[in-house]
This record gives sequence, structure tokens and C-alpha cells, in this order.
Amino acid sequence: MINIALIIIAYLLGSFPSALVIGKTFYQKDIRNYGSGNLGSTNAFRILGKKGGSIVFILDILKGGLAFLIASYGGATISPLFIAVFALVGHIYPIFANFKGGKAVATSAGIILFYSPLLFLTLFVIFVITLKIWKMVSLSSTIISIAAVIIIWCGPYDLTARVMLSIFAALIIVKHIPNYKRILNGTENKVSFF
Repeated sequence: MINIALIIIAYLLGSFPSALVIGKTFYQKDIRNYGSGNLGSTNAFRILGKKGGSIVFILDILKGGLAFLIASYGGATISPLFIAVFALVGHIYPIFANFKGGKAVATSAGIILFYSPLLFLTLFVIFVITLKIWKMVSLSSTIISIAAVIIIWCGPYDLTARVMLSIFAALIIVKHIPNYKRILNGTENKVSFF
């Protein structure tokens, strides 16, 4: 029963639509009507600017991190990573925003941050380098997803971590399929964070 309760909590945490709340509350904008229409950090940066985007990014990271921490210390009898994956499901399909959310990159990062800070730091460095080179968040997100799978399967991680982090990566890659089409035809949005 405790595992079910923790899964529900993780899903509800993930469902909190950070970009929607920050956009409407402080910018009087429903970011679903702008840019990609996505309720993720990247669209928040584009529509709300660096300050608003940064707040959304931090909140999205915290959703994943809190889900993992609550599962870790809440008496779960299964892997906290298994429970935390429901925060990703909530972020992608949020009950509080008509089941249309983001792509779970920041929320995944939050889980990884609290699971393995060293892995998080490694992936963050790869993300920054690839973003500086190609200026496409979607491509950098995909590269770190693939890198995470390689690192987790080659490193000293248990089978549960390997499987769950592979699921995180798969979710992110699948959610970016429309971006790959735009990358191939040269119409993918580029960023200028640097």
C-alpha cells in the first residue's frame, strides 16, 4: 500500500505544471499558446525569458528530486527510481494541465541529481558542451540521454538503476521525435544561452 501511495505522490508532484503556473501568475501568459506550446523549461525560457525560464527549470528539477527523496525516505519497499519514474509520467501527462506537459528532461535531471550527483554533473557538462556547439536543446537532451545509458550500463550501477535510467532516456528520446524531423529539415529552433 505504501508503494502505491508513493507512486501517486510522485505522479502528482510531476503533474505540477511549473511553466503554466509561473507563466500565468507572473507573466500573464499561458505558454501553451506560444512557441512550441510545450510546458517544459525550454519553451519557458523562450517565452518567459531567462528569469522565468530559470525558475521553471529549477521547479521541474525539484519535482523529480522530491519524488526520489520521498520514495527513498518514505518507506518504499521497491526501488525509489521505479517510484520516481511516475514523476516523469506526471510531467509528460499532467493531470493538472489536461495531460499535455513537457518532455521530462529537467524532471529526469532532478531524479539523477539526488540519485547520483556525480552522474548528474557528468551529464550536465556534456549538455553544456553540446549545447554550446550545436545550440539545440533537443539535440543536447538526446545526447545526454544516450550518454546516461552508456555510463549507467558501463559503470558500477545495479540492474534496477540501469533499467530505470534507460526508461528515463527512452521517454526523453521518444518525446523528441518531432524535434528530430525539424533537425533533419533544418528548421529546429536554436538557442543563444551563451
